[in-house]
Amino acid sequence: MYLANEDRYHKLPYRRVGNTGLRLPVISLGMWHNYSSVDPYYDRKQVILKAFDEGIFSFDGADHYGVPEIGTSEKLLGDILKDELKPYRDELVVTTKVGYRTIPGPYGEFLSRKTIMQSIDRSLERLGTDYVDLYYAHRFDPETDLWESARAFDQIVRDGKALYIGISNFDTLQAKEMAKIFDDLGTPYTVNQFSYNMLNQEAKETGLLTELDVENKGLVAYGPLAEGLLTDRYLDGIPEDFPIHPTSAYIFKDGKDAVVKKLNALNKIAQERGQTLSQMALSWLLKDEVVSSVIIGTTSIKHLEANLEAAKQLEFSAEELQLIQDILV
Repeated sequence: MYLANEDRYHKLPYRRVGNTGLRLPVISLGMWHNYSSVDPYYDRKQVILKAFDEGIFSFDGADHYGVPEIGTSEKLLGDILKDELKPYRDELVVTTKVGYRTIPGPYGEFLSRKTIMQSIDRSLERLGTDYVDLYYAHRFDPETDLWESARAFDQIVRDGKALYIGISNFDTLQAKEMAKIFDDLGTPYTVNQFSYNMLNQEAKETGLLTELDVENKGLVAYGPLAEGLLTDRYLDGIPEDFPIHPTSAYIFKDGKDAVVKKLNALNKIAQERGQTLSQMALSWLLKDEVVSSVIIGTTSIKHLEANLEAAKQLEFSAEELQLIQDILV
C-alpha cells in the first residue's frame, strides 16, 4: 500500500496562478510521451509516485495522448489514481485537454460545443474521476466562433466536471479575445499553456507573457528543454533526424551547427552556476513569476530528481542574464 512522503510539500515550491486560487508546483509532470498502453505500467507508476513524493502534485495530460490507442495516457493515470493515489485525490491537480483528433468525423477534433461536451465525458471515464482540476482548449479553432467554445467550457465548470479552464497554443491576440469572453461569462479561466524555452522565446517576443501578467493569469511552459536539446546530450552535435516539436522548428533556421555552438556556450554558464544545462534551462524559465509551472516529460527517476534540483536555484545575476541573452540572439 502506497503512503505518500509526509514531507512532500516542503520539497518543491508552488505558485499561485495569477490572482486565482489555483496553485501549481513550479514543475509539473507531463503525460504526452511514453505514458500509454504500450508502456510498462509498474515503471510509469513508480515515476508518478516518486514525483508526488517530491512535491509534484500536477499531472498534465490530454484526450489524444497515447499510442497505439488514443486516450490510453489518461487511462494509465486513471489506473494509478484508483490503485495508489485515491486517498490523495483532493491534493492533486489533474489536467487534460480537448482539441486534437480523437475520433473519426467532424466532431473528433477542434472546439465545437458538441466536441467539447463529448470529450470531457470520455476523459473523465478514462481517468476514473468525477472532475478534472484544469481543462484546456488544446488549440485555437479557426472555424468555430470563440463564444460557442467558451460557453461550452463555462458549462463544463457549471456542471462540476472541471474546476478551472485553460487554453493552450493560443497566440497573444487569440488569448486576449478568449480572456475577454471568459471574463464576461464569469468562467474561472486561469492559464495559457504554451511552448517556451531558452531557444524558443515566442511567448516573450510576441507579448504573450506581458498580456498574461496584465490579465493576472499564468503561463505553463511545455517543451522547456526543447525536446532534449537543452541537455548535455547534444553538445557534440545534433542528429539530422532530430524530432523537434513544430512550435520550435525555427530554432534550426541557421542550421544545427549554430544551435550546437549556442548549447556549448550556455553549458559553460550553467557549469559556472553549479548546474547542468537542463537545470539552468528550467531555472531560467522560472525566474519570471508569470510562469506558473514548467512541464517536464521523463520516464526516469534519475532524470526526475535531476530536474527537480533546478528549483533550488532560481536566481540569476544581471550579468548572467545578459550573457545568456547575448548567446540566444
